[in-house]
Amino acid sequence: MDFRKAFNFSAALNVCLVGVFCLACFRSGSQLGSGSIARASTSKVAGVNPGMMRQGATGIKGMEKDMLRQAAVRAPRKTQALMEVGRITNALMASGESIGQIANEVMCAQGEKTGNPALLESCNVEWYGPNRPKWLGPFTSNIPTYLTGEFPGDYGWDHIGLSADPNTFARYRETELIHARWAMAGALGCLTPELLSKFAGVSYQNPEWFKAGSDIFTAKGVQYFGSPLVLESQFPSVVNAHNAITLVLTQVILMGGAEAYRVNGGPLGPKGADPLYPGGEFFDPLGFADDPDKAAELKIKEIKNGRLAMVSMLGYYVQAIVTGKGPVQNWLDHLADPSGANGLTAGLADKFSL
Repeated sequence: MDFRKAFNFSAALNVCLVGVFCLACFRSGSQLGSGSIARASTSKVAGVNPGMMRQGATGIKGMEKDMLRQAAVRAPRKTQALMEVGRITNALMASGESIGQIANEVMCAQGEKTGNPALLESCNVEWYGPNRPKWLGPFTSNIPTYLTGEFPGDYGWDHIGLSADPNTFARYRETELIHARWAMAGALGCLTPELLSKFAGVSYQNPEWFKAGSDIFTAKGVQYFGSPLVLESQFPSVVNAHNAITLVLTQVILMGGAEAYRVNGGPLGPKGADPLYPGGEFFDPLGFADDPDKAAELKIKEIKNGRLAMVSMLGYYVQAIVTGKGPVQNWLDHLADPSGANGLTAGLADKFSL
């Protein structure tokens, strides 16, 4: 048995053992009694009679039945309600939910019904508030007091106190969110021309994102929609970019103007809206964030995907420098030769060139 097979066998064996252990831990009381009997019958414990253990387990079952009958006689409605709750709880646990999740959902629902602020803290506990997941899981300690879980994406990590000042914290939140949104758009923009070139037959002079800008110095210019297209043949000066100065000035006016308008207070969206999440008919025309709970969830998804996109863009930069290829081609090379084309084997010798 080689190393890989041995490793896989060991991993599978450990998973089975953990599964058996968890199953034993979460069995009901009567099942635990049966497990104890089976354990006693196979082990040599001095002074313990397996027959006596069976009798004890049978007696416990009888006591449980007697207690249920007495409760049903004294308070039939409460007993029936508790039995229904138990049935629903067992069904939810069978579907994969834990006791903690079920209890949290019940507390959240009761808080929404009564308006109790203590119970309402259970709502959105998955990503907000003091009980949110932390950056190091259960081993997280010494969370800064200013990281309270109020904002999306707060996992309690700021070891050198970069956001200790409230004004600095607000500025960093804004900077991170804006960069995250640009990174998501940029990551998609880097992939799209290369994907269209390789899988849709669209012809680009340089589909790689880091070479595309150099097309402006060629006779054809930057072909935004590929070639050939009717629109391009009829309006080549509009669709294609031929002058670098014109392109730069256009971007400075349009992008710089919009950014200056945002930084200086807008206004963006309806009056009194959050500058980072303005919403309204212009910034949320489909009404995705009309529901506050849905909006809170979407904010979490946005910042998490944005952080991933920023890391992806850093990876694109490194790939371009190391391999001289775009991310799609690097992915295809890795699929064709996983052991030969990866981040550990590619050297720094192949630089990209325009």
